[in-house]
Order: sequence, then C-alpha cells, then structure tokens
Amino acid sequence: MRHTLYRGRRAYQWENDKLRVTVLAEGGHIAELLHKASGVNPLWTPPWPTIEPSAYSPLAHPEYGAAPEAKLLSGIMGHNWCVDHFGPPSPEEAAAGYTVHGEASIVAYDENLNAYLPLSQLKVKRELCLDADRLHIRERVENLLPLDRQIAWQEHVTLGPPFVARGVTRIEAPVLRSARLNEEEFEWRDRVYSKARISSDYHTHLLRKGEVTVVNDVIGLSVGYGWNLQDFPWLGVWEENCEREFAPWNGKTMTWGIEFGASPYPEPRFRRVTRGMMWAAPTGVWLPALSSRTIDYSVRVW
Repeated sequence: MRHTLYRGRRAYQWENDKLRVTVLAEGGHIAELLHKASGVNPLWTPPWPTIEPSAYSPLAHPEYGAAPEAKLLSGIMGHNWCVDHFGPPSPEEAAAGYTVHGEASIVAYDENLNAYLPLSQLKVKRELCLDADRLHIRERVENLLPLDRQIAWQEHVTLGPPFVARGVTRIEAPVLRSARLNEEEFEWRDRVYSKARISSDYHTHLLRKGEVTVVNDVIGLSVGYGWNLQDFPWLGVWEENCEREFAPWNGKTMTWGIEFGASPYPEPRFRRVTRGMMWAAPTGVWLPALSSRTIDYSVRVW
C-alpha cells in the first residue's frame, strides 16, 4: 500500500501487474479498479469535481445540492460502503447530522482502513488483498453500544462510462424474484443498460447465489463480484441515465449501481426495521451488543 493523490483527493493505493486499486482516505470509497490491460476503470467517477467530506459546508458548497445527501455527493466515487443505514435518513436523523447511506461514506479512514462512526457508535474496518485479477475484501463492523441492534450493510458498487454504455453493458445474475421500488413484482428479462438518452430505474432481486457479473463486450471487459448468500441475499440495480436535472447531477450523469447487501431497498430506518422478512429473506444485519460481524467478498476484473 502507498499513499497517493487521486483526482485531488488523499488516497491509498494497491497494485500488481493486473490491477490498480485506489481507496479514498475520506469516505473510504473504492474509487478505482483499474484494469491495466485495457486501461479502463469500470467504477463511476462523478462528472463534478469532488472534495474531502470534512471540507464540505452547505453555505460554501451549494453546487452539491441540498442536505441530507449533499455531503455524501461532495466526496462520492465508485464503490460506496453503506453501514448502519442504506437510504435516506428521517427528518430527525438529518437534523442530528445523518446523511444519505450513513456515516461510513463520509468519515476518515486511516492507512489500515479503520474508521469510527460517532453517530452510529460503530467501528469499521476493511482489509484488501490483491491476487492477480481478483481483489479479496474483508469488512468488519463492531457495535460499541450495550444493546442489540439491526443495521443495514450494503455494498453500493456504482459503475460508470466508458464501461457503462447505452445498449451494450449487461448484467448477469442468478435471480430468484424481482420487484421495483414500489414493491410491484416483475420478471427481469432486459438486463442491458437502457438505449434511451434519458432514463432512471431501481429494482431489487432476491438471489439464488451470491454473485453478479457485469459485461461490456465492446470493450472486452467483465467485472464480477462474489459473496456468501447468507450474508447478502439482495441485489439492487440502480440506473441514473441523465435523468436528474438538479445539482450536482445536472442531467449529465450515467451510472449503473449494483448494490448487493443485506437490504432490498434504500429506505428510511423505520421502514427497514418494521419490514421484517421479505420473501422469507432477512432485510438487515443483526448485530448483538458489544460484538462484531465480519463479512468477506471478492471482485474480479478481466
């Protein structure tokens, strides 16, 4: 690992002859999975300049939009780790300082990828290990409170151009059941990114196996994630294709999110906790008092 600057941001970097991996020091985002043979980073880089989340101020930085998502969007890039929360905070949580998708995506990480979430009262840690064209990731979340709790734990992997291309890039996943954000069930057949100039969507999928692969045959590049299905039964697919006109999106953003994790939807905490089981699958991670949970997964880029 070495310290570096990535697009003006403090970062940590690992590499071998196949891949270069870059993690932002603030927010802990995996910003780069550079496939050296093609020169392509399949992860999303926002079309707006990002800053360190600690430097964000609502008055000084109106270009990132309105709270509670503005602080997240000021520093977001690539793979965003959503811990304790996945989705928007309640008005009361927002007033207390919570941002969209929780604190893990805005706090500082040391060079060992340890971080403290003061509002959530959690400690988090990531360990990375490069093996040829595969990156192994181990994540640990420790509950500092003397009470049992249910938390969200979602790997918000966001892919972007040139890897994401209209009518070209496709998703391969072993899907059991599917539903849209309004909970209407459907059969997911068209798994290719939209050909439309403007579109948006979110749908969730209960999986048969913990894996998803995204392919761009024109570039000749594939990205595949694998994990234990008991840890992460859900795959959310988010499409933002130049539909959001407000700041900082400004109608210029193409993304494809493959959001695998413990929850089916990005939703307020109360809705997640009271949802209970969905299709006989859990919708959150149970974290007992003063205990920790470790989850392993990997990504291959080839």
